[in-house]
Amino acid sequence: MKIPCYDCNTETELEVGFEVLNFVCPECYSVYIVDEAGQFRRRSQYRAPFHDCPLAIGDTGFLNGSEYTVTGILRKNVYPDYTWTEFILQNKEKEFLYLSLSNGHWMVLTEMEPIADIKKGIKILKYKDVSYNLFEHSDAEIINAKGFFDFHIPNKKIHLAEFINPPYLVSIEKMNNVQTAFHGEYISKNKIKKAFPRITLPYQSGTSMIQPFHFDLTNTAVIFCFFALLIISANWYIYKDQVEQNVFNSSIKFSEFDNKEITSPSFVLKGASAPMTIKVSTGVNNSWANINIALINEDTNDEIYANKDIEYYYGSSDGESWTEGSQSEKFNICGVEGGKYHLLITPMKAPEDLSNGEMAVSVVWNQPSNRNAWLVIIGMIVIYFIVRYLRIQFEKKRWADSSYSTYE
Repeated sequence: MKIPCYDCNTETELEVGFEVLNFVCPECYSVYIVDEAGQFRRRSQYRAPFHDCPLAIGDTGFLNGSEYTVTGILRKNVYPDYTWTEFILQNKEKEFLYLSLSNGHWMVLTEMEPIADIKKGIKILKYKDVSYNLFEHSDAEIINAKGFFDFHIPNKKIHLAEFINPPYLVSIEKMNNVQTAFHGEYISKNKIKKAFPRITLPYQSGTSMIQPFHFDLTNTAVIFCFFALLIISANWYIYKDQVEQNVFNSSIKFSEFDNKEITSPSFVLKGASAPMTIKVSTGVNNSWANINIALINEDTNDEIYANKDIEYYYGSSDGESWTEGSQSEKFNICGVEGGKYHLLITPMKAPEDLSNGEMAVSVVWNQPSNRNAWLVIIGMIVIYFIVRYLRIQFEKKRWADSSYSTYE
């Protein structure tokens, strides 16, 4: 079909699979209507500028498994200044598809079965056993258009009722006293770019009414619970057959071993990696002591060193008593694997401390710790609540323009 425009002398040609009732020149926006003789007569002209229009009449793209051609474009506005662009597409099977673009966000819509008249009191709409929440009742007007249309473009406002269940939408439109329902879905910019490779996509801003959140909160919770159960089960399985091993327990006299190395008997550790806990106590009194321990792997000759100070001081100042430190300490050598080992222990005390006579040392392997497992689980719980908080903030932005928000 070829239609000339008498205002700008532009001819627009496109093969369409429907009876054209209205035509709007893509160049000057002159509106033409078919008269009784089947001729196109100029009726009026749109004056509003056309923004956010990356597609043109005649552009083709591959969507939903079929090639579609853009046959018409509408620019709509809701008072006071919310505007969006709608693209009407048709394939060779004469099936219609609709694209809606607002602030860089896209949704694809198809006509669905009729729905009974929606009263303003209805806030939840059921469609295919899925609940859709009322987002807005609004009256929109068409402020500009381009292309070929199988309906008369109305001069009056169009009433819209929109129900959402992101990323899906049910939109009910009443135009020329005829009610039509559409089912829509949010579509990413990547899919639009893939369908129409040559177009330049507009900048995306704000939050669309059906834009999905980056994470599915329910799936995130299920995944975290699964991993928590897996971690707990694995931790139990690894350590279920292991028993605590006391590899060294002795009191060392400073009179014999002050600043001298002691070699422990060899011992064999059997099982998975576990921390080695070292407990030290000594009678320091306004003084200090020190222990240096080397763990020697007799199979590999690997050496692990640990050092600890034991300090205890007390006194009084300005009539108040004070203490600092302790006469006992506890520390770990982490991740000690199974194998054959011995210890090199070097105790030391302050030379002027004559009252301290000995140091008690206890070394225990395989006191299995759930600390790392619980740290990971706590971390997942924290991440979940962070994601949940971000989801709430995202939903607040989504519903900010709705009169039916539950996030006030």
